[in-house]
Parts: sequence; C-alpha cells; structure tokens
Amino acid sequence: MTAVMGFCGICLLLVLGKIIRTFIPLLQRLYLPASVIGGLLGLILINTLGSGISSRWYSSWSALPGFLINIVFAALFIGVNTHGSKRLWKLVAPQVCFGQITAWGQYVVGFGLVLLVLGPLFGVPAVFGNRMEIGFEGGHGTVGGMTRAFEDFGFQEGAALGYTIATVGMIFGIVIGMIFINIGARRGYVCNVRTFEDQGDLEKKGVYPEHEQPEAGKQTSFPDSIDSLALHIALVGIAVLAGFFMKYGLVLLDAYMPESVRDSRVLQSFPLFPLCMIGGLILQALLKWTKSDIIADHGQMQRIGGASLDFLVVSAVATIRIDFVAEYWQPLVILCLVGMVWNIFVTVYIGPRMFKEAWFERSIAEFGQSMGVTATGLMLLRSVDPENKTIATSVFGYKQLFHEPFMGGGFWTSLAVPLAIAWGAGWMFLICLGVLLIWLGLWYFHFRIPAMTRAPSQCAPRGAPAAPAG
Repeated sequence: MTAVMGFCGICLLLVLGKIIRTFIPLLQRLYLPASVIGGLLGLILINTLGSGISSRWYSSWSALPGFLINIVFAALFIGVNTHGSKRLWKLVAPQVCFGQITAWGQYVVGFGLVLLVLGPLFGVPAVFGNRMEIGFEGGHGTVGGMTRAFEDFGFQEGAALGYTIATVGMIFGIVIGMIFINIGARRGYVCNVRTFEDQGDLEKKGVYPEHEQPEAGKQTSFPDSIDSLALHIALVGIAVLAGFFMKYGLVLLDAYMPESVRDSRVLQSFPLFPLCMIGGLILQALLKWTKSDIIADHGQMQRIGGASLDFLVVSAVATIRIDFVAEYWQPLVILCLVGMVWNIFVTVYIGPRMFKEAWFERSIAEFGQSMGVTATGLMLLRSVDPENKTIATSVFGYKQLFHEPFMGGGFWTSLAVPLAIAWGAGWMFLICLGVLLIWLGLWYFHFRIPAMTRAPSQCAPRGAPAAPAG
C-alpha cells in the first residue's frame, strides 16, 4: 500500500507542477520544468505539513532517484547510430574539449575552495569539493546514483547537498542562459533566436499545438507480437542487468585487490548507473552485430529516459533534507557562486575562441549542461536555433557519446568520491588541475581560433553594424 500511495503522490506532484506552470507566466518565462516545480511543492508540503501527512505518501520517494538514474543511463545509447567513430570524432572534437574543460574546471574550483576557504573556515570534508561537478554537471540523477556511496563513507549529508546544488544549478542555468541569449540577440551573435514574446500561448505553457505534435518514437514491433514500448523497456532492463553483473564482478574483484585498494573501498562503492550505461552500449553493439538493431528506436528510448528523469527530479527535490542544507548553507552559497563564475567564464571567453561555426549556439548548449542537465542545454539551444539551421544540435548530441562515459555521472565522477575521501582535497586538486591543463593546452595549441580568423556575427546587432564575435 505504501508503494502505491508513493507512486500516486509523485504523479500528483508532477501534474500539479505542470498545472502551476501553465497558469503562472513568471514560471513560463523562467522556463522552469514542471518536475522542479512539483518537487519544490512537495518539499514545502513535507516540511510544513509533514506531521499532518501520512508518511506513506512520501516515505518511499528518497529511494527513487537511486533506482531511476540506472534507467536514464541505460537508455542513453540504445538505438543510437554512430555513423563511424572517426568521422564523428573529427566533427565533435572541439565540443568534447570544451565540455572537458568545463567539467574538470569545476573539480579544480571545488577542491581549490575546500583547500583555501571552505575547509579552514567551515571545516567541510574533502569530498565537499566533488559537490560542484556532481550537482552542476551531473544533476539530480547523478546525485541519486551516488547516494549509496555517500552513505558508505559516512557523509550522510552528501545527497541533500547535491540535490540542492543541482536544483540551484538548473534554475540559475536557465535564468542566466536566457540573459545570455537576449544579449547575444542584441549583439547579432544569433539571428534565429526565439524570444518568449515570439511564442504562442500554447508554446508558452509548454504544450504543442495539435497540428505540430511530434512523434514520440517509432514502433518497431507489431502489437500482436509484443508492444513496442514493452520491448524497449525490456531492453533497458537487460542493460541494467548487464550493469548489475559488472557491479557484482567489481565486488568479487575487490577481494583480490591489495589491502590499500580494499581499504579505499573504490570498487565496492562504485555506483551502478555508469555500468548500466556501459551495459546499454554493449547491448547496442550486440544488436548491431546480429543485425537486430532495427528493433531499438532511440526516440522511444529518449522518452523512457526522459520520463524516468522527470520522476527522478520530483522525488529528489521533494526529499531534500532542509536540516542538512541549513547546516552547510554558507559553504553551499560560496561553492555555487564561484561555480557559476567559472561556467560563465568558459562560455563567454573560450566559446568564441573554440568554435569556428555557430560558436554562440554551441557554447550556450554547453553552459546549460554545465549548470543543469543535458535537457537544460538542449532547451537553451532550441531557443537560439529553433529550426536546427546550424550544426549545433547534432554536434552537441554526438559529443555526449564521448563526454558522458567519463564526466557528469561517468566513470571519473563515480571514482572521484572514494578517491577524495582516501587521498584528500590536496591530491585531488593537483590531479584535476593536471588534467585541466592538458585539455587547456589542447585547446590553446590545437583548437584555439586566433582573433583575426574568428567568424563574424551571423547578423547585424540591433541598431549597429555587424562586429567580430567574441
């Protein structure tokens, strides 16, 4: 009965979030997702009326993010057609470099703050330096997937602080991103920008007009054989199962590791969700090898992953522990503010010096992802390139194939938590700084665009002639 009430409660919050967004223009203008609004509503209700609400409604919510993130990551690459890795890499290499600079910089800034400010003044542990990349770059799902690792290492506050940073990042990522877009439109960096005033009433409310409703994906199997959606969910389940077996293998391998490795608990605490992503990649390769990849449609996989992410965000935001946030509010504010400054710097300085074509569109998509999740980046990108007239959307999408296995919930994100606890903030700062310098060197000596060769603005700014970008 508790599970049924918990599911119904999450559904109610998600629909209420959509209704509230529909009738409040300010929330529409801020482009806040219904999942965040519903989660904040749940957070308010639990913390103000908690004693008057049966715990059956929300007692199971805290376990949902850790489960749903496995589905999100398992569905990432099933049904994806890569078209050849060599051609892809040549196309997206600058985009990958930009994303890696942003993500590794978040670690450098995070651990640097712990060493110089947050540790001496507030006594935060070394693992606090991971919060920025996990919350900003990874988002609510990554935090949910790392919850068990936080608990294993005695950092009970980790999940609540991570969810808080992820929520702040998503909200401010959208707000700051829209400010950038308006500035870019005035300066002529983009011509096809679609402002809030340009949208119709239904679009402002987040509803497709009836004649413009896109397909949710292709049905790949006849219903009398197996329902297509059921088939795709089953494929996701197989990818999760493959990840589970890999996780079990790591646990068995840990028994044969040196004592120093066993003491660090790196293998035992490694989360499941990155392994589910690898399981999805293996499954897709197997389907392609057996010429059965026709049964997997990436559009349906995106819907399964997107639905899981919405339910994940609602449950994650609603179950934030306010007492933990109140205890760490000062270092949290400092970490978030400095992290935003870093993300803004990379966007406005390196972006126009990295990309030869569609620099603004590609930079704003990366900014959205670095502050929230991939969906935030795509939302901002859709605002500046609504008809996909540039290469930004395809390049940003393919870049995820190379970026997400490592950062924003990938292998390094997962390893960095036990390593920070075992080695401390000093060593982690030096390691991350070294990797960041490598990526910066690759940008400066290989991808950097000299000022005299940078592409001009795509259209003349309002009231002024066109000027060079950047």
